[in-house]
Amino acid sequence: MGLQTQLRRAVAVFRFVALGYPVLLGALAFEDLLHPVAAALLVVVLVAWTAAVSHRYTRKGYEDLVVYADLAVTAAAVAVSAWALAVDGRAVPISLGPWLAGVVLAWGAAWGRRSGAVAGGVIALFGMVFRGGVSENTVNEAALLVLTGFTVGHLVRLGVEAEERTRRATERTAAAKERERLARDIHDSVLQVLALVQRRGNEIGGEAAELGRLAGRQEEALRALISSEAYQHPLDGRRDLRELVGRHAGGSVTVAAPATPVRLPAATAREVAAAVASAVDNVREHCPEGTRVWLLVEDDGGAVTVSVRDDGPGIAPGRLAEAAAEGRLGVAQSIEGRVRELGGTVTVVSGPGLGTEVEMRVPRPRTEGEADGDAHRSR
Repeated sequence: MGLQTQLRRAVAVFRFVALGYPVLLGALAFEDLLHPVAAALLVVVLVAWTAAVSHRYTRKGYEDLVVYADLAVTAAAVAVSAWALAVDGRAVPISLGPWLAGVVLAWGAAWGRRSGAVAGGVIALFGMVFRGGVSENTVNEAALLVLTGFTVGHLVRLGVEAEERTRRATERTAAAKERERLARDIHDSVLQVLALVQRRGNEIGGEAAELGRLAGRQEEALRALISSEAYQHPLDGRRDLRELVGRHAGGSVTVAAPATPVRLPAATAREVAAAVASAVDNVREHCPEGTRVWLLVEDDGGAVTVSVRDDGPGIAPGRLAEAAAEGRLGVAQSIEGRVRELGGTVTVVSGPGLGTEVEMRVPRPRTEGEADGDAHRSR
C-alpha cells in the first residue's frame, strides 16, 4: 500500500470526524436556529457528499474533475451555511469548522503545496464574503487553511520522493544480487568452456587454433563485461560511454572520442555499447584478417552518435535484407533493434570494395531530476 493510498484513506476518516463539529454545534443550538429545516438538509447533503467523494478518492485516486467539484461543493456549502446555520441572537452563524480542511488536504495531496494553498485561500475568501467580512475569526481561519494546504502538499511531495527513492534502491539491490549470481554461473560454465576451447585449439593447431583464438577473444570480452562497473551496478547513476566503447581499442581497432565524459543512463549506455560490440564482431566475422576498424563517438548535447567504420570489402546491395530473411539478424536485431528501442536510428553506408560504415544515433534521455520535476509539477 503506497503513501498516496494511505493518505487518501486518512483524509476520508478525517472528513467524517470533522463533520461532527458543525453537527454537534447545530444540535446544541437547534432551538435557536433561524432555519432548522435548512440546517438539517445541509447536514444531510454534507454527509452524502463526504461519503461519495471519499469513496471516489479512495477507489480511483485524485481525478481532476472530482477534485475541482469538491472545491466547488465546499465553497457552496460555506455560502449556504451562512444562512442555514444562522443562530438567533448571534451575529456570526455556526461555522463548518475543520470540515473545510478536507478539500484543502485533497488539493495539497493531489497537486502539491501551491495548489493546496490556493484551495485554502479560495475557501477562506468565501468565508469572509458570506460570514461577516474580515474579522479575527475569518482571518485566523484563512491562515489555518492556507498553511494547512501548503504544509500538507509539501510533506506529501517529500513522502512520495522518499518512497520512490526507496523503491529504486530496492530495485538496485535486487538487480545487483541477480547479476552477481549470473556472473558466478557464467564463470563456472561459459568461461570455463571457452578457456578449454582456446587451450585445446592451440594444442591441435590449424583451423582449430583459429577457433581457439576466437574463443579466447570472447572469453576476454565476457570477463570484462561481468567484472565491469556497468554490469555490476547497472541502475546506479550514469555511465561514461567512452569507457564502454574504449574497450575495443587495440590491434586493428582505433577509437576516437571527446575529451570530456559522454555520460548516459546506465541502461542506455549498456545497450549502445552492446550494439557497437555487435558491429565490431560483424567486421571480425565477415571481413578478412587485418581489416581496420575506426570507432568514433560524438556528443552534440541532444544526442550521442557512434560510428563504426571499416576498410573491408563492403556489403553488396540487398545483402542485409537477404540476411534478415534467412534468419541472420545480427544487424537487424543486435544493432538496429537495440538502437530503435532507445528511440534512435541506424544508418548503414556500404558498397563492394568501399568498406562499411554503421552510424548509430541515440537521443540523450532526460535526467531523472527532470522527470521528477515534471511528475511533481504543481498546478
